[in-house]
Amino acid sequence: MTKVRARHALVLAVAAALAVPAAGAGSSSHRSSAAKVGAGEGKLTMIAWEGYLDPKWVKPFEQQSKCKVEAKYAGSSDEMVTLMRSGGGGQYDMVSASGDASLRLIYGGDVAAVDVNRVPGWKQFFKGFQNPPNNTVKGKHYGISLQWGPNTLMYNAAKVKPAPTSWSALYDPKFKGKITVPNNPIQIADAALYLSKTRPSLGIKDPYELNKAQFAATIALLKKQRPLVKKYWGLSSDEISLFKNGDATIGASWPYTTGQLQAAKVPVKEIIPKEGVTGWLDTWMLSAKAKHPNCAYAWYSYISSPKVQALQAVTWGETPVNKQACGFMNKLVKGSCAQYHANEPESYYASIKFWKTPLADCGNGKKDCMDYSQWVKSWNEVIS
Repeated sequence: MTKVRARHALVLAVAAALAVPAAGAGSSSHRSSAAKVGAGEGKLTMIAWEGYLDPKWVKPFEQQSKCKVEAKYAGSSDEMVTLMRSGGGGQYDMVSASGDASLRLIYGGDVAAVDVNRVPGWKQFFKGFQNPPNNTVKGKHYGISLQWGPNTLMYNAAKVKPAPTSWSALYDPKFKGKITVPNNPIQIADAALYLSKTRPSLGIKDPYELNKAQFAATIALLKKQRPLVKKYWGLSSDEISLFKNGDATIGASWPYTTGQLQAAKVPVKEIIPKEGVTGWLDTWMLSAKAKHPNCAYAWYSYISSPKVQALQAVTWGETPVNKQACGFMNKLVKGSCAQYHANEPESYYASIKFWKTPLADCGNGKKDCMDYSQWVKSWNEVIS
């Protein structure tokens, strides 16, 4: 699937703040945690979303670990899965998989279980990110959570009145031609979450585990929505343009997009609708055939530390999983911790339905759920 969370040019204020070594990537605490995992093999091959291996934090890691990072950027989750399996596996050591790919890699035997006791920063994570269902199966950790973001409802406050409180606004004919949503099969989960609250008789408990009847009802809702949608966007920059130009006034979004539009003086606001939200959560996963495991564990220790988490968060408008990153974020960009929801209570994170790969196995002893291939097929039918 196409990665809808695009990587963006740096905000000048952030770039200036991060230009000094004091941003945290080179502290002695990082050096000690890297040393504890054993001598590195001198190399680390990684598949990542563009921007996830930014020189600002990769170069200090290379200097202290002596592990040279070789990056391969991928443009979609499907591409990441394919690359991890290329050449029989073992070509790459690690991958920054999103929730719509991680379970495919786990059940495909492409990634190995990870010893979280070798990753000091893991104990500093919010509890919901220590054992999330998209990277933890039957008590085994198949990776370390990295960064995340909620999928929010954004609207132009000058044009959408009264202010919306529900996802129902995205299915309301009065906004016909002014609605925009991501072009992404996992978007089906947002509609399923909405139906789980508004049509409880469907019995939807998990928006990623839909039986035939539940899935049919969800697709029917999305097909009904189709004539109302101005555009299905693939990049956050697309949505920014739509709101700047007045072509859209309401849509599904991310805090980064809201912040960019507000900085451009577009009167947008975002909310967590009463039905709740889905969210994305990326995980650094270790190949089952990794050739450089010590370097991989050095990377785990480094990238999970609060200062480096904060650095990545403010650079790309994401939210760190390490609860101690908040203070460092505000030092880099004032107010960024609250802007990206990095200081919310545990209950907030627990309420978010994070992306995970739809499987036929519903976890109820039956295999009557619609799997990922059906989601892709039906989504393409919806937007065509």
